Amino acid sequence: MRRRWTASVLVAAGAVVFGYVVSREDWWAAVLRALFPTMPVVVFPSATLAVLVVQHLQIVLVSSAITLLVGLPLGIWVTRESGRDFRELVTAAVDFGQTFPPIAVLALMMPILGLGLAPAIVALSLYGMFPVVSGTVAGIDAVPAAVLDAARGMGMGRWSVLFRVELPLAARVIMGGVRTSVIVNIGTATVAAATGAGGLGSPIFSGINTQNYALVLEGAAAAAMLALLADAALGRVEGLVTPEG
Repeated sequence: MRRRWTASVLVAAGAVVFGYVVSREDWWAAVLRALFPTMPVVVFPSATLAVLVVQHLQIVLVSSAITLLVGLPLGIWVTRESGRDFRELVTAAVDFGQTFPPIAVLALMMPILGLGLAPAIVALSLYGMFPVVSGTVAGIDAVPAAVLDAARGMGMGRWSVLFRVELPLAARVIMGGVRTSVIVNIGTATVAAATGAGGLGSPIFSGINTQNYALVLEGAAAAAMLALLADAALGRVEGLVTPEG
């Protein structure tokens, strides 16, 4: 219990430090100026890093929420009797979503949804579906049949077995898929800048277009720190939802 509290405090402290660091534009300018002394501009001029991080979080949170709201029930459904016949079809569909490049989805969605958040959200939601669905299926499949038989023998109905036995025992594997999906989403969300949605991809795209590697590093470093912080936070959530023993 003490270790859990310590880890939670460290994650909270890391979030505070990250928020403070990204709000200090002068620090970033000084570090990037030292690394790239010949670059005329070393920080993204159109928005502060704090604003870009907030935009990036908005993109990630909305797309990840959609992925979880669709992926978790879908993974559960294909392990039920009513959905077993569709398991291969669902698996193939989420596999395709994972392998289809998000930038291609953006290109296809922009004529339909226009510029802004909408095409980026669609692309990222589809791209993050595979780890969630596969993790849910793998976690539930790993629950021992003897445990399920014992639960039914105690008089539990199918919903009680699902929520009181299967999901708690599968929680660690499911959360592993969720963590993978969110972390991949944070990195991939940089492509949202291509639709004008903003986020940490804005300095990266601007830096690539102008061959200004200080801007590329600004966006990439902030995205990497955000991914590490999100992974640590989701690790604490995984510990909370996983039954002891």
